[in-house]
Amino acid sequence: MKAATKIWERHGSTITLLAPISFVLLAYILYPQLEILSSSFVKDGSLSLANYREFFDLERSASLQALWGSLYISLLTVVFSALVGVPLAYLLTHYDFPARRLFAAIAVLPIVMPPLVGVLAFLFLFGESGILPRVLQAFLGLQQVPFAVNGLSAILLVHTYTMYVYFYLFASSFFSSLDASLLDAARNLGAGRWLTLRKVVLPLMTPALGGAALLVFMTSMASFSAPFIFAGDFRVLSLEIYNTKLNGELDVAVTQSVVLTAISILFLILLRKYSERREYVGGSKGVRVQPRPVSQGWVRLLLGGAGMALVVAMLLPHLTVVLMSFVKNGTWTWQILPPAYTLDNYSSLLKDPRVAEPIVNSLKMAALATTANVIFGVAAAYLLLRKRFIGKKLVEALVMLPWAIPGTVLAISLIVTFNRPGVLTGGQVLIGSFWILPLAYFIRNVPLVFRSTYASLEQVESSLEDAARNLGAGTWMAFRRVLLPLIAPGVLYGSLLAFVLALGEFVSSIVLYNFFNRPISVEIISQLRIFNLGSAAAYSVFLIILIGAVVVVSNRFLGGGSGRAVI
Repeated sequence: MKAATKIWERHGSTITLLAPISFVLLAYILYPQLEILSSSFVKDGSLSLANYREFFDLERSASLQALWGSLYISLLTVVFSALVGVPLAYLLTHYDFPARRLFAAIAVLPIVMPPLVGVLAFLFLFGESGILPRVLQAFLGLQQVPFAVNGLSAILLVHTYTMYVYFYLFASSFFSSLDASLLDAARNLGAGRWLTLRKVVLPLMTPALGGAALLVFMTSMASFSAPFIFAGDFRVLSLEIYNTKLNGELDVAVTQSVVLTAISILFLILLRKYSERREYVGGSKGVRVQPRPVSQGWVRLLLGGAGMALVVAMLLPHLTVVLMSFVKNGTWTWQILPPAYTLDNYSSLLKDPRVAEPIVNSLKMAALATTANVIFGVAAAYLLLRKRFIGKKLVEALVMLPWAIPGTVLAISLIVTFNRPGVLTGGQVLIGSFWILPLAYFIRNVPLVFRSTYASLEQVESSLEDAARNLGAGTWMAFRRVLLPLIAPGVLYGSLLAFVLALGEFVSSIVLYNFFNRPISVEIISQLRIFNLGSAAAYSVFLIILIGAVVVVSNRFLGGGSGRAVI
């Protein structure tokens, strides 16, 4: 008894945190993944490798074709995103010209637009009935539109627009911190620009480029919104999982999910290893490369024109969605621009409870999920950084595991696990209930609040807590009065980011929703299917406004600082 009392006195706070955190990780993150893994080895009620033999059948497998399609589009996405993001970062960090800061802010604008809304914008702009193809058709006097993006080209266009930002941010950070003395030393030793780039800059830039490439590749592999709208006959694995589930072939969908998860986990491991790389470290004198003023008139004019083209390219999808939100439903058919406009789409959102129901659902479910994320993320960050216990690496790996789980895989795992009453669900069936979507949002965003809190907590000396306890404060008071105010910016950033992503979540929502808890993203697709383009766009604009408001609040409370890395 005395021994147990001593153990509790020494490790009671650790046990108090570790027990519920381990339960959540094992019950709602690891267990569903083990369920789909074990289910993938079951065929007709018995253990078998038949599902995998069918998947990897070189002659007949649609799943294998979808896997190759995902790999192909992901590799192309990495290449085109790098070709856009890296030169843009170099231009905006190495040269000083009018409105450079404005152009730098515009360059990250795609981050604000939810993936589904961005896809709709490209559909309105570049689809077969889109504005730009019809403008060219009328201008050239053609019988048919000269082009229309669809299939592979459409997916690649959307991916490049939304994902080049990763390369831009990684490369901008590198160029901004690059030591000018290294470049000067190379030039003093006789190296030209090309040799300096190849022997000095690129080796130092390898971790940044590798990290961005892995992140883009992993994001593209899990992409769902662009294939869902544009794929046509082009197969990708994330969409194939959804279609297979709709066809009632759950055993095949489970096997596809396992393969996609394995690939995603592999690239998450590679990404984390890249983020920890320190092979290329240059001696630094603390002299940063300063943007060079552009004095030549024609060069300034050229850069200004390129900047304006960037502004138009970045703003055009947003402006298109705003324009379409005023279109009267059913009026835009063959015309270049919509012929009739109305405010009814917005008034219905504010006045009609049935129309506003998806918005209320999204706000409610995002708030519930984010509240749980904050409680769990703060507790997990504190446990892993401040406490010592066996299995710490395993707990951290499980906390980060949802980052590697694509939305379609998460949805399938929840269907397989919670389609029957059980202890983990309080004897209820979660599938088809209101609570399944908040649970999915919570699981998906666990790493965000955890990483942002962990980053803030690392910067706070543990001696501050010790001092508070030495002055008579209990563990909870020391945390609440001393530690929490210091880590509040990180907690706030992570929670706002989790809330934003939950508001716009589409991938798991389209698989798990029912009519009574349908979120905004699902309602957008529903309105699009019945050709209510104005209503679909109005929901999209409302979602952008909600996300923009959260970003403004975040910048206000965080002093306008840049976001923290969450990987």
